[in-house]
Amino acid sequence: MADRDLTSEVPGGELPGDEADVVLTTPKRPVSARAASRARFAVNVVFVIHGVLFSSWTAHVPQIKALLDLSDSQLGLALLGAPVGSVTATLLIGPILAKVGSRRAVRIAAVGYCVAGVLVGVARSLPELFAALAIWGLFQGALDVSMNTQAITVEQALGRPIMGKLHGSWSIGSLAGAGAGVIAVAAGITLTWQLLVLGALAVVVGVVLIARLLDDAVVRRAPRGRRRRRPPSAVLLVLGAIAFAGLLAEGGTADWAAVYLRDSLHVLPAVAGLGYTAFALTMVIVRLAGARLLRNHTPRAVISVCAAIATVGMTAALIIGNPVVAIIGFALLGIGLASMVPMLFSAAGNQPNTAPGTAVATVSSVGWIGFMVGPPLIGLIAGHFSLSLALGIFPLLTAFVAILVPKVPALDRARPTTEE
Repeated sequence: MADRDLTSEVPGGELPGDEADVVLTTPKRPVSARAASRARFAVNVVFVIHGVLFSSWTAHVPQIKALLDLSDSQLGLALLGAPVGSVTATLLIGPILAKVGSRRAVRIAAVGYCVAGVLVGVARSLPELFAALAIWGLFQGALDVSMNTQAITVEQALGRPIMGKLHGSWSIGSLAGAGAGVIAVAAGITLTWQLLVLGALAVVVGVVLIARLLDDAVVRRAPRGRRRRRPPSAVLLVLGAIAFAGLLAEGGTADWAAVYLRDSLHVLPAVAGLGYTAFALTMVIVRLAGARLLRNHTPRAVISVCAAIATVGMTAALIIGNPVVAIIGFALLGIGLASMVPMLFSAAGNQPNTAPGTAVATVSSVGWIGFMVGPPLIGLIAGHFSLSLALGIFPLLTAFVAILVPKVPALDRARPTTEE
């Protein structure tokens, strides 16, 4: 795989977008098929680790609430710490990635993420819990952008899409982490010890595997005479808007699916959890099938059709108001949202003459804002009207995506081509 100047992809060598003075070239050291395969396995494990730690503490939330004697509103305020930290990280990580590369950034962020989780377990007041979650969220967001940037590098080395399967691995890790948390709570294991053990194992595994990651494309400045400044990239802003819609619905589903089934449709507590379970399982299935879908369909077609399915399914579920139909509706919503984030990140990182880390950080930061504001927005609407009406925002968002996506050809860069 020889070095090449990607400005050759732009007529006249002009450099588009807000990174008009940036040129990307492939690393000087050729990447062998074996090295690319090892890097794929390593970054896959990083995605699993992120998912496991992300969800492993959720089963402990009721115990933390009781231990710190927090009200519902106080707990909601404390939980904002994690997304605040994550959004902050996504705003800061772009320039860092451009300087040190995703390989080194993943190593630093992964270790920080594994260590900082312990702070959540030792927090003994509302301010301490908020601060601990903010610090944990900071490393979480940094690792999220760094590992997705490395995933793009590995995709380019392999010459085929893997982002969907990587996010499927994240979902599997998330389910495993949630299960580990439930087992720990049942066994009387505290959150501090749980995260200490999981974090130590993750660090040991991660340190060995991260060495197998790849160097990113080289970023250098274009000659001054070829620079052409333009307004900030509209492409990244549009991709960010789609991410905002998808992650707002994803975050809202995580917090409100069970509440809707239990309080609005009056199912048993054990049944209420099936809404999010169905949602998570369909996301795993679609993400693992992502590469196969892209063999015969464009990313725009996949996202648009899946979003349309979610729109119809969730609208019907909310109108009918039956528990079984509602669970099916959440499953269809999972299908609709599954392909969005991995393909958006892949498309952003493959935009011509744009540093992948900066592009992914831009889209990720806008998306995380949606993830952060979704749950409280739904609660605010539900408080003034009804939860059923508030959840109507989900089909509105997926309808917005289904209509917008076909008009965004930049999304088709989510499918990399093989290097000649």
